[in-house]
Amino acid sequence: MSDTLVPGAPVGGQATPAPAAAPTDWTTDAMQRRIRRRYAKERRFRLLGLGAVIGSAGFLAFLLVTMLANGLGGFVRTEVALPIDFPAIALDVTPEQLSGRGADLALASAGLQDSVEAAALAAFGEQPVDVISDNGWLAVRRAIKADPSILSRTAVIDVPVSPALERAAKGDADAAAESVYARLQADGRVNSGFNRDFLVSADSTDPTAVGIWGAFKGSLLTMAVTFLIAFPIGVLSAVYLEEYAAKNRWTDLIEVSINNLAAVPSIIFGLLGLAVFLNFAGLPRSAPIVGGLTLALMITPVIVIASRNAIKAVPPSIRDAALGIGASRVQVVFHHVLPLALPGIMTGTIIGMARALGETAPLLLIGMRAFIASPPTGLADPATVLPVQIFLWSDQVDAGFVEKTSAAIIVLLVFLLAMNAIAVYLRNRFETRW
Repeated sequence: MSDTLVPGAPVGGQATPAPAAAPTDWTTDAMQRRIRRRYAKERRFRLLGLGAVIGSAGFLAFLLVTMLANGLGGFVRTEVALPIDFPAIALDVTPEQLSGRGADLALASAGLQDSVEAAALAAFGEQPVDVISDNGWLAVRRAIKADPSILSRTAVIDVPVSPALERAAKGDADAAAESVYARLQADGRVNSGFNRDFLVSADSTDPTAVGIWGAFKGSLLTMAVTFLIAFPIGVLSAVYLEEYAAKNRWTDLIEVSINNLAAVPSIIFGLLGLAVFLNFAGLPRSAPIVGGLTLALMITPVIVIASRNAIKAVPPSIRDAALGIGASRVQVVFHHVLPLALPGIMTGTIIGMARALGETAPLLLIGMRAFIASPPTGLADPATVLPVQIFLWSDQVDAGFVEKTSAAIIVLLVFLLAMNAIAVYLRNRFETRW
């Protein structure tokens, strides 16, 4: 009868060691500790990710709430009812002059501004602060142009109050302005309403009369030039590099150069635009055409990189199938590859255009920080853009520009969201699934 070996039993006078636990034995204490540590790390990582999302959302909410709290007042204007005895003023202007395009010049030459100031002095008397805005006569001019018959009678016209009374209406003024505003309010002569002029006027030295239309129109013209130049050049460059160019050291050098250009600080492109478009080409300073060309240089590398990645993502089988049924290379690219890559191309374009929309430094260098009192009518007219306008207003010492700065930021954010929404719609509209 043979002996049976028992683990740990002595064999030949020596104890046999017990077998060690297998490395994959999940029931051991060491393995359980490792599992608990791993799960703890996963929980901490998940909590960190959740905290990062909540923190980002909190910062965004704080930004939006701050901008809305400070900027919504910029869309509201306080006005005072000003009685004007036009027959007593006797403006030297004829109805024929008011019906033509020279009505503004005729009313200005007739001394309307001085007459409105005299009417304010007669209506409100001497006050420690101005009652009406320096540009209040413009509201009277609009009323006369809308109804020339008021020149033959006494009319009560709502005109913007002075910056001091505007701050008093919003609870941020000295005692003298608060006192004057309280008396006018008690007499029922002041009212507040939507500030339409903020959306349809251009820049001004008076915070009660400033508007964003000039800068908004400049942004539209600049973005149009940027898109019309950067989009076709960027997409066609990506098509050539991915579909036609030979893979050699020259294309590798071009690819490295494009990647480096995408990371160049924007102010460098401003210097390039100053040297090439202004000093060398002699294009007009502060014009949307120059701003658009400069920003197009800046975002073209971004569009090229995004377009190349989108084209690479199209399965090779699509190309092979098209070539197999007799399509030419051009037909393969424009009938099959580009339609499938369009969503990715649109995403890259959105990123590039959003970056261009918020740029300030390169446009400052080409002179788009000038005071522009009238909206541009063409690509060669002097203009500014919304980010630069915000920068200029934030540098003003008058407290009335603070809320106008925040209001302009709100307009810029809405403009950006609208542009992105249109691009997302177009991307989804032309998206093709395979």
